[in-house]
Amino acid sequence: MTKDAIIKTVNDALIKEFELDPAAMKPEANFFIDLGLDSLDAVDMVIVLEQAFKVKIRTNYEVGKIMTLNDLYNYIEELLKQNPNA
Repeated sequence: MTKDAIIKTVNDALIKEFELDPAAMKPEANFFIDLGLDSLDAVDMVIVLEQAFKVKIRTNYEVGKIMTLNDLYNYIEELLKQNPNA
């Protein structure tokens, strides 16, 4: 999956799930400050993304460092490289 496809899939899934403004979906957007999500939304976001990408997102230290959309795009890209059959 290309980076552009990852970005589109992430953005589409988050816009639909959290009714976000598409104009706010910028790589530097912070989930909590810019997009208005909270810790419960973060749990829902993991579930939504697991379904969208057919992968398991582990709640480990690396996931805890994801604060922006760009962080998430990069994390998903690496996760898919590790799981090419996803």
